[in-house]
Amino acid sequence: MASASFDATYYGTYYGSARTRVHGPKEIARLCRAVSSLLEWWGAPLETVLDVGAGVGLWRDWFKKHRPDVAYRTTEVSPYACAEYGHELRDITQWRAGTTFDLVVCQGVLPYLDDAGCAQAIENLGAMTAGFLYLEAITKRDLREVVDNALTDTRVHGRTAAWYRTRLAKHYTELGCGLWSKKDASMLFYELERR
Repeated sequence: MASASFDATYYGTYYGSARTRVHGPKEIARLCRAVSSLLEWWGAPLETVLDVGAGVGLWRDWFKKHRPDVAYRTTEVSPYACAEYGHELRDITQWRAGTTFDLVVCQGVLPYLDDAGCAQAIENLGAMTAGFLYLEAITKRDLREVVDNALTDTRVHGRTAAWYRTRLAKHYTELGCGLWSKKDASMLFYELERR
């Protein structure tokens, strides 16, 4: 892991305070609607979700309210977050479930991992994805040109998008907007739906 400490102070700053957080429940609700709607548009099953690095559980809370039929599993590397928000204590660099999921959510996790850990995490994510991955990972370019340094924890490993894409391409087809389809999921996409 990078130098961040995922304790009460971290969660209070980047999730709890409306003044210093990047995303809150309203923003994540829009994202959940968008992702689940796209999967519905493509006719993909959405019965199981794994949320890796679930934070305060905003995705889980949305699914519980709007898609209660979905079996939703959350993991976190932070003992604090597990105790506070009810996640399983798991390190994605060392753990993979014995089953696959229709959707795997991995938002803001990979940049905290060193290169070897990140590469192993991508392998584990690939092994657990049956259908789709929603991935958010800020890149070196994002750190220079996109993120708001006052609202983003920048104590991360800045990698190029090409670094991530090279490793993700083994398992996934990039669809855009953070969505990746598992290569062996037998989904058909129009050419311009894919990157």
